[in-house]
Amino acid sequence: MKKLFAYLALLCFILMLIPSTQLFAQTLEPEVQEVERNLSNIQSEYNSGFGFNVVMNNFGFGAGAEYRKVVGVSTEVMASLRIGGLRDASEQTFTDYFFGQQIIPNKYQRAFAFPMLLGLRHRFFSNIIQDDYRFFVSASIGPVASFSYPYFKDNNDNGYREQFSNYFESVNDIFTGWSNGDWHLGGAGEMKIGLDIGRNFSRLSSIEFGYYFYYFPDGIQIMMPNQPVTEINPETGREQFIVDPDTGDLVLQPYFDDQKFFGTPQITFTFGWLW
Repeated sequence: MKKLFAYLALLCFILMLIPSTQLFAQTLEPEVQEVERNLSNIQSEYNSGFGFNVVMNNFGFGAGAEYRKVVGVSTEVMASLRIGGLRDASEQTFTDYFFGQQIIPNKYQRAFAFPMLLGLRHRFFSNIIQDDYRFFVSASIGPVASFSYPYFKDNNDNGYREQFSNYFESVNDIFTGWSNGDWHLGGAGEMKIGLDIGRNFSRLSSIEFGYYFYYFPDGIQIMMPNQPVTEINPETGREQFIVDPDTGDLVLQPYFDDQKFFGTPQITFTFGWLW
């Protein structure tokens, strides 16, 4: 047993004599190799692009098309044409329990917008973010035409939908009332940040987040311009409409003004081709 302890002590002494540098060298991690970045300017990869847009915003869904033209190392000119809904941000939809029809209280007109925009896109962080995700900031502006048509059959043309008086005015479906519509001209614009996705420079796939707005100098009457004047019935204590004793029609007062500015956050998806 004494000999065994002596051998172990001798082995430990020999191990201590091994140069410490050799032990340290065995624990060193390999040097980090620098990864080659795949960076390029868009001008060297494609000249033009065409895509179809699908947009979602507070006005609903929209669709359109856009054309892009590279004009610099990181800059594109773009032109787009779209169609989308136009509405008041306060609108809420309910179901009519008598007829099962969806009703939007106080709505006066439906409207669609057709903006034609021209703008610039500029790529940022090209020396940091690789080509798989190309970060762009863009801004566009241009004219817009809007078509509005009646939301309900205003039989007495008083700007209020009457349901239980001398007139019964039903809601038009989306395909009726167009013959009584009007066109409106104005301006539109958008500001966006977005990503072009993918290293394949023959396909266009992008997602953009931004703010979209319209301005119509003459305004569009989206919500009802008039509402009935009410009073408290002294016998029942309940609120009731005031009726003109000569005509039997409701007495009305101004309610919603026409709307000139429409703005909304927006998400845009674009799919197409680059060449």
